[in-house]
Amino acid sequence: MTTTPDSTAKAAVTRSAASASDPTTPRTTHTVFNQAPPRLDINEFTLNTALRDALAHYAPGASRDELERIGALVGSADFINDARLANVHGPMLRTHDDWGNRIDEIEFHPAYHRIIGDALDAEAHSYAWTRPGPGANVERAVRFMLFSQIEPGHACPVSMTHAVVPSLHADSALADFWVPRATAAGFDPRRIDPANKSAVTFGMAMTEKQGGSDIRANTTFAVPSGDHYLITGHKWFCSAPQSDAFLVIAQLDEGPSCFVVPRVLPGGDLNSVRIQRLKDKLGNKSNASSEVEFDATEGWLLGQPGKGVRTIIEMVAQTRLDCVLGSAAGMRQCVAEAAWHARGRAAFGATLIDQPLMRAVIADLQLETEAATYTALHLAAAYDDDSAEAADFCRLATAVGKYWICKRGPEHAYESLECLGGNGYTESFPLARRYREQPVMAVWEGSGNVIVLDVLRALAREPRSAKTFLGFLETGLDKHADFDTAYESLARSLQDALQDLDSGDAAAQAKLQARGRVLVEKMALLMQAAILFESAPAEVAASFAAARLGADRGREYGALPDGVAIDFLVARA
Repeated sequence: MTTTPDSTAKAAVTRSAASASDPTTPRTTHTVFNQAPPRLDINEFTLNTALRDALAHYAPGASRDELERIGALVGSADFINDARLANVHGPMLRTHDDWGNRIDEIEFHPAYHRIIGDALDAEAHSYAWTRPGPGANVERAVRFMLFSQIEPGHACPVSMTHAVVPSLHADSALADFWVPRATAAGFDPRRIDPANKSAVTFGMAMTEKQGGSDIRANTTFAVPSGDHYLITGHKWFCSAPQSDAFLVIAQLDEGPSCFVVPRVLPGGDLNSVRIQRLKDKLGNKSNASSEVEFDATEGWLLGQPGKGVRTIIEMVAQTRLDCVLGSAAGMRQCVAEAAWHARGRAAFGATLIDQPLMRAVIADLQLETEAATYTALHLAAAYDDDSAEAADFCRLATAVGKYWICKRGPEHAYESLECLGGNGYTESFPLARRYREQPVMAVWEGSGNVIVLDVLRALAREPRSAKTFLGFLETGLDKHADFDTAYESLARSLQDALQDLDSGDAAAQAKLQARGRVLVEKMALLMQAAILFESAPAEVAASFAAARLGADRGREYGALPDGVAIDFLVARA
């Protein structure tokens, strides 16, 4: 008979009751009971009801067989153990070989190579580019989310390799060489001439210690040298320095410009990308983030001189979407682990999942996960739409979704961790690692304030995007009273914001900026609700509107108002 969390917990209740009623019952103190069974060898796709339902809505033609294969792979005991090993035995930097030669090599545990190899074999980086059409970005998003749910660190180079493709098309010659390799299935970690590789990965090096998100403050510079440039400077963050090539921002006389910098030069010599040290990060332990120095490093100009921000922003937009996907995947891991534990653990005479307090918390965690999942796939679907209206929507919606979903991730992870009690606070269970991991999505590609400023900039420069955004929100009207009230409030706030931005009044604009987070939060919650009304089960949409838009909405997980379909949500967790 298969052991399930429910059967384990019911046995624990029976044993506990028997022991309490009969003092002569033998007490075997070394017998393990009342613990949920290991959450191993399951299918993470078939068990994820919200993901399957959202996929059916946004990409009905997706390959279910392949997604079920991936779901079984990432839910296997071997893959989950590899995720543990890749984080326990993180990357190590070797700057020199035994004879003193500079090599700037990063050593990974074999588990990391197995994980990223599986992800790249499954086209988690390339499906949207190699099979363009309706649903392509959605199916790619689901593949990416399934791998990210179990091991998020490797998702960084997978995401950047996916995201670099639109930027590479700024130069046809560079695109002809790099795009086929960046979109090829497979993984080749060897440091060899990229001309001799069929598949490559990409990284990014933009930020500097004195500038951070203010790219125009960068001091790294480039000088022409034949058909390429020599780049000199220091980058405070270089993601995935083991990559085959990087997009790098450096100054020309015309201003910040974008360059493709290969790790290995044509002919096989190492480029002078000097890895100074690996970052000792809060989370994302399996991935190597670094500080690098460029010393007459060879790079090829991508796009127009002085237009580097415009060139690389295509990559940033894609990676911001992947932050949403990664956060939603993390939420799924969190609520799935919490619900599994609650179904397999008994206390005070009943399984945890049957107790009203725990049911309210699990339902609320699932509600947040549903909203993040549907929003993630809705945004991915918008990237499959080539219309001007979709582009206007993506301009605001991606930033708004990134701000809110990524910001909710750490709190969601903590509440899920607490459901496991002491187990959740140990490294033996995955939620401790997830709790450390979730903040990176809120910081990467623009922290909260940067995203809010970006939203305000979009409203000022592209007011049609606000009209398109509001137009989408209108689709949710007349479906729930709390939504209608919140929509009217946001519409007034957006109108006031547009007037302030257009007025030139510095004091009014400063006040708007100071309250920018409130505005973006309102936008995010209404966007999520409208998406749920469009595509999710009615019980989910109505519950979200009541719990997140109502006047008595609580910020504490489990503080749910009347009208929330708790039983329905718990069953989907």
